[in-house]
Amino acid sequence: MEVDVSQAERVHDLTAEEVAAGIAQGRYLLIDVREPNEVAAEAYPDAVVLPLSTFDPAEIPDPQGKTVVFACRSGKRSVTASLAAQAGGKPYDSHLAGGMLAWKAAGLPSKTGG
Repeated sequence: MEVDVSQAERVHDLTAEEVAAGIAQGRYLLIDVREPNEVAAEAYPDAVVLPLSTFDPAEIPDPQGKTVVFACRSGKRSVTASLAAQAGGKPYDSHLAGGMLAWKAAGLPSKTGG
């Protein structure tokens, strides 16, 4: 997938705490773009998994008024996914800065087994 990462300023960083609160309040739809083996080892609760290796913005479920937030392990692939979604005509410009690493550092829960 070719995406111009120099456009990364078009992606908004959200902290793990902001994302967790937004999910709890029903305001965010979390899209995990990590690969299945990563998700099987450790997953975000309540995330939709759409691996970046096969990412298609058309497969993003209807967020039904929620803000779509992309997430990965460290925050790099989530920026790529956001830019790819924007290139595909979707207005999704938020990601979890720091990814699963930041999520765990914040003491937020994860689950195993995807």
